[in-house]
Parts: sequence; C-alpha cells; structure tokens
Amino acid sequence: MDAGEGGVAAVLRGLLELTRPGNVVAAGVLTFTGSFVASGFGAAPIPVVAAVAATGFATAAGNAVNDYFDRYVDRVNRPDRPIPRGAVTARTGLVFSGLLFLGAVVAAVTLPLAAIALAVANLLALLAYTKLFKGLPGVGNVVVAYLTGSTFLFGAAAVGRVADPAVVVLFALAALATLSREVVKDVEDIDGDRAEGLRTLPIVAGEPTALRIGAAVLVVAVAASAVPYAMGTFGPAYVAVVLPADLVMLDAIRRSFADPGVAQRRLKRGMFLAAVAFIVGRAVGAVGGAV
Repeated sequence: MDAGEGGVAAVLRGLLELTRPGNVVAAGVLTFTGSFVASGFGAAPIPVVAAVAATGFATAAGNAVNDYFDRYVDRVNRPDRPIPRGAVTARTGLVFSGLLFLGAVVAAVTLPLAAIALAVANLLALLAYTKLFKGLPGVGNVVVAYLTGSTFLFGAAAVGRVADPAVVVLFALAALATLSREVVKDVEDIDGDRAEGLRTLPIVAGEPTALRIGAAVLVVAVAASAVPYAMGTFGPAYVAVVLPADLVMLDAIRRSFADPGVAQRRLKRGMFLAAVAFIVGRAVGAVGGAV
C-alpha cells in the first residue's frame, strides 16, 4: 500500500512530488508571459487565469504520467522519485494523473476555440510522447521542446492573439533552447536510459555528437532572440535583459561537455531570464506608448 512511508501525509507528499511543483509554477508563469507579451496590460483577466490553471493542471498531469511510464528507468536515474521509493504506487500515480488531466480540460473549455484546439493538440502530443516517442532518438526531445514553447502560444491564444510576432519568436526561442537542454539531459541520464533499452540521441549518436547538436541548436535560439529588436518590436530595455540571458545559455552549453547536470540547470535559468526579457520589452513598450 502507499502508506508504507508513514500514512496519508506521506502519500500526499508523494503525489505532490509527482507533479513537480516547480515545473507547474514555471509553466503557469510561461503561459501568463505569452498572454502578456501578446496583449500587454490590456488582457482580460478571466481568460488568462483559466489558461494558467489549464496549463498548471496539464503540466502536473504530464509529470505524473511521465513518472508512471518512467518508473523502471527511475530505479536507476531517479531512485528518490515517489514511485521508485515506494511513497506512491504506480496505479495511484496513474489515477492521480487522470484527475489532473480532467482539471485541465475543465479549465480549458472556457477559452477561445484556438486555445482549445491548441490544448487538444498538446494533450495528444504529450500522450504520444509518453507512449511512443520518448525512447526514439531526437523525436522525444522535439516533442518536449514543442510542448514547452507552446505554453507561450497557449497564453497568447487565450487572449485571441496567437499569431502575435513577438510571441511566435518567443515560442521559437523557447522550443529551440528546450531542445538543446533536453539533449543535455539525455546525456546526463544515459546510464539509466541504456539500462532500460531506450534509444536516445546520446546512445545512438554518441555523447560528443549529441552535445554538438545541442550546441548548434542553442546558437540558433540565441540568434532568434535578436529578431524582436531587429524588427523594432522591442527596444533597448529588451536587449539589456536578453543579452545576459543569451550569455548564460551559451556558457551553459559550453559547460555541458564537462558537466551536463550543471549545464542543463543553468540552461533552464537562462531560458527563464530570456522570458523575462520579453516581459520587460512588452511592458516598457506599453508604458512608453501610453505616455
């Protein structure tokens, strides 16, 4: 039974850990960022709140179901996760993820049609990832990269501006940077993935080649970060924040050849700083336009 670690409280802690609360909060922030970058201070609050809630539930559900499918690999790579250590049974984790998915659906049905369509597409992509694509070289990485970047598109769709140019660039930057980080994470997890028989990019192509691919993708992402300024969408305030973000990410990918664990965490920090740059760019533009 789940109570092996000390009863209901231990099970509840385990369920909370399954969701990866930090990732849930981060995904909600990214969705809000998409809404804000698309519409500035003029966004209606109810669709934004609904979109953030739907993203949070969906992210929590995806993390929980991912732990369910990864329960054997995690015995090697992440033995401290709730299912491998016995805090939560695999069946409980699966049922819990289903309830979270239901919460995402309830929140999403209040949104515009474009946002609902995007939510359905993302749900199908997430399920395909966990069941089909995760162990395929590069394919699973691309799906995760798309899902991460699409949180910005979802936020923009919630306020009716999914095609806003700044949001499209933000989607591309986030997806490319995430793809690079996912490759680095696969290098970090190579022992457990190999033991489980997965065919990730580092296993198939070799660690050095995989890291070089990740570095090349990140360079494209950094180049994309210049587009909003080059197009005149954002001004110097955006550059002042995005440039340090780019430097953090470039330094992280350089470090990945020596320590992929540290590198992927630094890449994540750089990605968040880049998202902040888009918020600053839109906020300064909105305030300046109102003056």
